[in-house]
Amino acid sequence: MPVPRRFDRRPPERDTTRINERIRVPEVRLIDDEGQQVGILKTPDALRYAQERDLDLVEVAPDARPPVCRVLDYSKYKYEQAQKQKAARKHQQQITIREIKFRPKIAQNDYDTKKGHVTRFLKHKDKVKITIMFRGREVTHPERGVMLLERLAEELAELAVVEQRPIQDGRNMTMMLGPSKAVLAEGGERRVEDGEEPAAEAAEAKPVAGDRPAAADDARPATDARAAAAEERPAAAEERPVADDRPAPAEERPATAEERPAADDTPAPAEETPKAEADGAAGDGAAEARPAARRAAARRPAAKRAAAR
Repeated sequence: MPVPRRFDRRPPERDTTRINERIRVPEVRLIDDEGQQVGILKTPDALRYAQERDLDLVEVAPDARPPVCRVLDYSKYKYEQAQKQKAARKHQQQITIREIKFRPKIAQNDYDTKKGHVTRFLKHKDKVKITIMFRGREVTHPERGVMLLERLAEELAELAVVEQRPIQDGRNMTMMLGPSKAVLAEGGERRVEDGEEPAAEAAEAKPVAGDRPAAADDARPATDARAAAAEERPAAAEERPVADDRPAPAEERPATAEERPAADDTPAPAEETPKAEADGAAGDGAAEARPAARRAAARRPAAKRAAAR
């Protein structure tokens, strides 16, 4: 049983290349910094030869007899090797294998959906492993799985090539599809995740400054005329007189109906004159009778108190 990493007390792995004092063999075949072979030397002599040139003695062929050592700058050598490996990884193409599972009795709609997934994987330059799963007695009819796989390969002949023919593996039947040369010859297509708009469609949908529709060009004169009218509008506003909303002085305002003096020279109608005189006489009599009534009302409580005693 492997020991978990956190309980592993072993020291971390280090570079196993032997350099300088790590070389324990008695003699080595020496190659100088220019690539010329010096010959077979004792290890101390070869180490002294490298130290005189401020370089390292590196064992490049430990299995040879005697081992081959080279004089070089080991730090620079390691850096150059790392850069070469990085460049090699950058240019190599990483292949991903996707898998889609079918059933021998798959319905047409499910078949179309999974076929669309296979198409998308192939356009992304991935290999696709098609698996037919048999259950129960379905395994006695493998020809149905073969027919389904061959049908899928024929429909995707423009995008895929069959790298592995259908083979039976227990209750599963598999077939491997790879992207065709036409797909691989296309430029590097960016992987588009579900729900994301492809970059090509987004570029087509985005309007370009030089490709304005004709309607926009036709509407430009009207827009320019509207802008010119807007520039002339402030000048017209300055020339227009402003209505004075301040109230006029009292002596200048026209008199209202309440302030207007009544005409004294207007003769009263003939039929209203006797009535006014009668009302005036009745008013004088009522005015004289009011004090007497008030005095009688004041004496009435006193008479009631006396009667009560």
